[in-house]
Amino acid sequence: MNEVDGFFAEVAANVEGLKADRDVQALSRIWVREIARHKYAYNFTWLGRPAIQFPQDLMALQEILWRIRPGAVVETGVAHGGSLIFHASMLELIGGEGIVVGVDIDIRAHNRVEIEKHPLARRVRLVQGSSVEAATLDRVREEVGGRHPVVVILDSHHTHEHVLRELELYSPLVTRGSYLVVLDTLIEDLPAALSSGRPWGPGNNPKTAVREFLSRHPRFVVDEDIEAKLLITAAPGGWLKCVGD
Repeated sequence: MNEVDGFFAEVAANVEGLKADRDVQALSRIWVREIARHKYAYNFTWLGRPAIQFPQDLMALQEILWRIRPGAVVETGVAHGGSLIFHASMLELIGGEGIVVGVDIDIRAHNRVEIEKHPLARRVRLVQGSSVEAATLDRVREEVGGRHPVVVILDSHHTHEHVLRELELYSPLVTRGSYLVVLDTLIEDLPAALSSGRPWGPGNNPKTAVREFLSRHPRFVVDEDIEAKLLITAAPGGWLKCVGD
C-alpha cells in the first residue's frame, strides 16, 4: 500500500471508530441541540452570501461535489442564495459547464438581486414556484437538460408530506453513484419547543419522510460514513447515496 492509500485507509478506520463511539455521538447530539437555540447555522456566509448551513455540512457537500463532478446541482430552498453560490463555486473549481438550479416558491427580490449580480451568477438558474408542482419540476428538468450526473439537495418546506413528495419527484434525476441530500432531518431529534409555531416538528419532518421513502425505494441507502465523520450535521440520516439504476 502506498502512502496516499495508507492515509485514506487510516481515515476509514477513524470513521469506523466514530461509528462505534456512542459517547462522542451523544455529546454531538447534545451540542447540536444547544446551538440550535442560538440559530448557529445563520452565522456563516459563503463568498458574501448568507449560507444558513452548518459549516460541517458544506465540507461534506464539497467532498461529494468534487468526487461526483456533477453537470447540475438542484437545490430546493433558495433563501439568501449562499448555498447556491457555494455549489456554483465548486463547479467553477471543477471546470466544465455545470450549473446550479435553485428552486423556491418565493425568491425575494433583494435576494434575487444579490444572487444575480454575484460573480458566479452565470452558473446559477433560479426557478420560482412550488417545488412539488408539475410545472416547476418541468422547468427544472428543462434547465438540467442532458447534463449529468445530477446531485439533488432538498432544503425547502420541512413537513413530512412536502419532503416526501419532493423525494418522489426529484429522486429520478439522481443516477447510480450520485447523491440525494435531505437537510434538516435533525428536527426529529430536537425538542419540540424549537419548532414552536412551525408546521413541522418531531414526528412530522424531513427525517420521517426519508424513512418512508427508503422503505419503498431500495435504489437509495443512507451513507452512514458521512454522518459518522461529521458528527455535527443538520442531515442525520439524510445523506442518501444512489446505489441502483
